[in-house]
Order: sequence, then C-alpha cells, then structure tokens
Amino acid sequence: MTQPFTYNFRVRYAEVDPQAVVFNSRYLEYADILVTEYLRERRAHGMAPDLEFHVRRAEVDYLRPIRNDELVEGRLTVERIGTSSMTMLVSLHGADDGVHRADIRLVQVQVDLASGLPERISDETRAAFGFPALEKADG
Repeated sequence: MTQPFTYNFRVRYAEVDPQAVVFNSRYLEYADILVTEYLRERRAHGMAPDLEFHVRRAEVDYLRPIRNDELVEGRLTVERIGTSSMTMLVSLHGADDGVHRADIRLVQVQVDLASGLPERISDETRAAFGFPALEKADG
C-alpha cells in the first residue's frame, strides 16, 4: 500500500440537498476528482499520459454527512495492483476537524480504449504508483 495522496476541495451549493447535506451520488464525483488529480500527479512520476482506466466496481461507505461550503480533505491510497487492475481507497475527511466522513473503494481496470478490453499494467506504471514489478513466471 502506498502513502495517501491528498487533495482538498470545497462543497458547492449545487452538490447539496435542501438540508444542506451532500447528495449521496456526489461522493463518487468526489472520488473521481481525487483519482483525476492523483493520475495527473503520477504522470510526473513516470506514468504514461495515454493510459486509460475504467471503473469496474465502486463501493461507498457513508459515515457522517458532508455539508454545504465545507472544506473536504480527500485521501487516495492505492491498496493493491494486480495484472490489469488496481484497488484504490478514497477517504473523505473534514479538512478543518479531521472527522472521517466516507470511504470509497474503487477497482479500476486498465483498458485498451479502442477495444475496451483489459490490458496488463506495465512495470513502469506500477513503479509510478510505488509498486514493484510483477515477478516473471517461469517457463
């Protein structure tokens, strides 16, 4: 597991319901913001600029509400990388109080954009994410 990547953002009025609480669907948008910023940052560390990842699975655990105009600290950790997929954990916290608000676990698959089929995550990409190369199979 890698060290968390952090990114702060503020909740906008359009993201909340009449009780001034963030709509549940917005949590996946917040995860997307973290993933986008993380991948942007990883390109500076050797990740190829043209890689494509598609979400295969997303789970959200809502722990406490996030409210209008709140400053949120997102923390993204790559938990594991397999042959063609990786598991990311995005945790959301109040930036001012540190209270843990939600966890979003994403399984992302590297795909060939033209075919939509999974492709192997290269050793260079693995290194850019802070993971070792896959061991070569004997044979």
